[in-house]
Amino acid sequence: MHDAPISLLRDGAILLGSGLLFVLLFRRLGLGATLGYLVAGAVVGPHVLGLVGDAESKMGIAELGITLLLFIVGLELNPSRLWRMKQEIFGLGLLQVALCGLAITGVIHLAGFSWTAALALGLPLALSSTAQVLPMLQSAGRMRTRFGERTFAILLFQDLSIVPLITIIAAMSRNPADAAAPPGWLLGLETVAAIGGLILAGRFLLRPFFRLIGNLGEREMFVFAALFTVIAAAAVMELLGLSTALGAFVAGVMLADSPYRHELEADVDPFRSILLGLFFLAVGMMLDLQAIADRPLFVAGMALALIATKAVVIFGIGLAFRMPWRGALALGLLLSQGGEFGFVLFAQAQNGLLIAPEAASLFGAIVTLSMATTPFLMSATSRFRQQPIAKHQERDGPTTDGANAIIVGYGRFGQTVAQMLILQDIPVTLIDTDIEMIDIAQSFGAKVYYGDGTRLDLLRQAGAGEAELILFCCDGDQLEPDNLEGIHAAFPNATIFVRAYDRRTLIKLKDAPVQYVVRELMGSAVEMGRRALDSLKVPPGEIDRAEREYRHNDRERLKAQRETGDLRAAIDRIITQPSRE
Repeated sequence: MHDAPISLLRDGAILLGSGLLFVLLFRRLGLGATLGYLVAGAVVGPHVLGLVGDAESKMGIAELGITLLLFIVGLELNPSRLWRMKQEIFGLGLLQVALCGLAITGVIHLAGFSWTAALALGLPLALSSTAQVLPMLQSAGRMRTRFGERTFAILLFQDLSIVPLITIIAAMSRNPADAAAPPGWLLGLETVAAIGGLILAGRFLLRPFFRLIGNLGEREMFVFAALFTVIAAAAVMELLGLSTALGAFVAGVMLADSPYRHELEADVDPFRSILLGLFFLAVGMMLDLQAIADRPLFVAGMALALIATKAVVIFGIGLAFRMPWRGALALGLLLSQGGEFGFVLFAQAQNGLLIAPEAASLFGAIVTLSMATTPFLMSATSRFRQQPIAKHQERDGPTTDGANAIIVGYGRFGQTVAQMLILQDIPVTLIDTDIEMIDIAQSFGAKVYYGDGTRLDLLRQAGAGEAELILFCCDGDQLEPDNLEGIHAAFPNATIFVRAYDRRTLIKLKDAPVQYVVRELMGSAVEMGRRALDSLKVPPGEIDRAEREYRHNDRERLKAQRETGDLRAAIDRIITQPSRE
């Protein structure tokens, strides 16, 4: 009765433990996490130690990681930016899939396969591993560069091309049962209709939905709603036999311009990381070591041929699109591996009697082996990109302005600070938790994101890693010294400013790593005092003297209070009565 739950827990413990062990080891060796997961899966899988089985069912769960990854990428690409990339998506992407697919088909045919089998194997091998390449670009901080945009454009078109590839393989099928499958044109119309439906749902349902959740102020509900959105969008596409990752991507794009973008990224990202790790563990488990052992030279040679063919073709396409040769070569190496959707299309080709089961196992092993080379090739691309670039060549640069300052709290205090920075052309990212205020700010043209700006994960998603300033313009009582210590440790290059409610806040934050703390009413109160003296015809020199004396007394008293922690320290410095001579 309890065997299944025990087996699931045991498998989970073995997979997570082995993944943790191998990733730590491979990170230490500088080989990257992906290779660690692949090796861990192969070691504990059915072909080596046999500690964990049923890789296919675990792959089904783990593919949610790819779905979540595409949702997060969609959040970073608002519709206007996506439209600006249309030439790269439908030009660069189309050429890559078509030319790589045909070139690999020719290589496989030369290896002794029929043209039909070679096409059924070659077209899927034109696809690269989104699950591998995008996290690497994100961790290297290259997603928002021109190079990163072009890489993503190709990967996005590859995802879009899954429908036509499924149609082509179905059209070639020799299985009589596939005759009842819907025609390709109908599948295409369903894809367009599904994407259109998701766009309408995103515009008219998702934003009001998240506004309602945001007003509740419960983070758990927001996480729940975020996961529901991703899985529901993916389920709609799966119901129609389309790419689940594409559905999640469209949902992300529809929310990219919403105030909830950073909160959604922060909430979904941990699930994405865990499930992607599980995905690569499952890929490692599915690696048929017996197939490699039976024909090691063929598998190694074909994996090498796959990498070389794709790298050369993509390098040529990059040059045709006027990329510098270093960038074109880096792009070719980065996208030279086989992709996760290859497993799906190989299974379909096998069901269509186009390839034998042995061929599906062999080429599954070839895809996995090519994936294992990606960390090394990524390291090579980094070296290429670090070489000096001639002045006339194109440079990678940010495609959108990064946030030089992050302002947490956009009330009357934060608005003033933000406008002063913007007047000096300093880009700012604004964060607040007040939904009503966010809506009002939007009506005045200000873009404010929803979220708790004291959370490390949300600050990271908002760009704190690149920010020069983090200004907490919310009530200083919301901040604790430990919280600020963590923020400073996570983002050491950012100078931290804090708005303090009163002297108690200043005393509390005396040892916090804060560059500047300002009492919210100090400046305005001093200004009113100056104007009151001016209205009484007090000479300007005397007004300046009064301000200097007040500030000196206040500073000395505050110094004593912070040293002792006692609000009554240096009480004699409080000015309560006019001096009598």
